[in-house]
Amino acid sequence: MQFVDSHCHLDRIKAVATEGIDAVLGRANSAGVEHMLCVNVTLAEYPKMRALVGNRDNVSFSCGVHSLYMKDESYSAETLRELVQDEKVVAVGETGLDYYYDKEFHKAQQESFAGHIEIACEVNKPLIIHTRDARADTIAMLREGRAERCRGVLHCFTESLEMAEQALDLGFYISISGIVTFASANELREVVEYLPLDRILIETDSPWLAPVPHRGKENEPAYVTEVARCIAALKKCTVSEVAEKTRQNFYELFSLAKP
Repeated sequence: MQFVDSHCHLDRIKAVATEGIDAVLGRANSAGVEHMLCVNVTLAEYPKMRALVGNRDNVSFSCGVHSLYMKDESYSAETLRELVQDEKVVAVGETGLDYYYDKEFHKAQQESFAGHIEIACEVNKPLIIHTRDARADTIAMLREGRAERCRGVLHCFTESLEMAEQALDLGFYISISGIVTFASANELREVVEYLPLDRILIETDSPWLAPVPHRGKENEPAYVTEVARCIAALKKCTVSEVAEKTRQNFYELFSLAKP
């Protein structure tokens, strides 16, 4: 039984700094995690992240400017175009809209998001989307940018079933994190029950959002198995079925991340 962690931030895991990246990846391997997608949040940090992880068959990368880092780094189409040419970069992002904080940066987020969609379609690499409190604008911009050409994933999903269905109509996938295991996540669990298994991915978003029973600890890719177990219980199927289907979904979407 093999799992894929479709979204993690290896360069931000404290255990990588204290124990070394091989220790963290070793625990993931022991848990049956076959592949990890290491997600970039600022263009300036990409070279350092890339050097930290190095060339590994079981780790792929994304490159982009996270919406909540717009105050730290301006979007540069030229730099993004250059960085996404790396053959280990299988996706564009993390990008999107987050209206929860800093209203003065909403316009900058929208401009950056539009640029990411354009470049993702140019290079034919899927988008990794972060969205919070921006449901209508996120879907509208994906439609306006004809993002169905490159497709992608709404990661760490916590939004409504209606938004999920709109994303599915665009050819996007929905990624579920450890939040689904939280006691307060009843609405999300209801959404997962309705989602087709062939359009779901699983992720840790580590080092954040460690799933039950690891709540309160630093998250890491090995814990993605708990997300699969929770989804299996909700979908009334086996963990093996969830592992295999989400694995297939990952490689179907991120086709450059060869198993």
